[in-house]
Amino acid sequence: MKPLIRIEKLNKSFHNNQVLKNIDLNIYEGEVVCIIGASGSGKSTLLRCINLLEEPDSGNIYFEDQNILDSQFNLNKLRTKIGMVFQSFNLFNNYNVLDNCLIGPTKVLGLSKKDAKEKAIYYLTKVGLENFVHQDVNRLSGGQKQRVAIARALTMEPRVMLFDEPTSALDPEMVGEVLSVMREVAKSRMTMVVVTHEMDFAREVATRVIYMDDGQIIEEGTPEQIFTKPQHPRTNEFLRRILER
Repeated sequence: MKPLIRIEKLNKSFHNNQVLKNIDLNIYEGEVVCIIGASGSGKSTLLRCINLLEEPDSGNIYFEDQNILDSQFNLNKLRTKIGMVFQSFNLFNNYNVLDNCLIGPTKVLGLSKKDAKEKAIYYLTKVGLENFVHQDVNRLSGGQKQRVAIARALTMEPRVMLFDEPTSALDPEMVGEVLSVMREVAKSRMTMVVVTHEMDFAREVATRVIYMDDGQIIEEGTPEQIFTKPQHPRTNEFLRRILER
């Protein structure tokens, strides 16, 4: 089976700080890949390189067998197929919930407002916000805002969803509602790449867990392998520290 995303020898630096070092990684359709590791290990930068929010210094990234770093590649087309959910929601604060979800389907996919509205309401219902369709986003809780962000990404019906620490900006009592929605997205067989500090979520939902440290993939495997029988001392030490907390 060919990978949906293939990353080869990826490197990225900011000034004199090399954040990604020769990353090789395949993502297959239907996988839920959770990337764990300490802050500053390169997890979010790797995610942002996949949809070219950050441009790598060297290496290759293939999506659907096309090199997205090729100068001829249609970047706008890529963005319709790869959804992204950020730490800080990135909603349009001057729009209500529904209008936040209509922008992509109407402006990018060219759907009629009627078709886009049907799709948006369908996904807002999926994330439990059918009663908040016309709500001002500034009046939502953090958990509700993140659920709007997930619904907005889903309205584009992407092939892959990227989640960049989607619960890190939330109050603890709101984390569960967002993780619950993500579990439902995973059940739909959506391909997901999730940067997360939520170890219970990674253990329960991931098909594969990747541990990163100092810009490198140190170890990868099933949740059982990584959480109960890690092979690398650095993985073992990280999990011991994080699970003690």
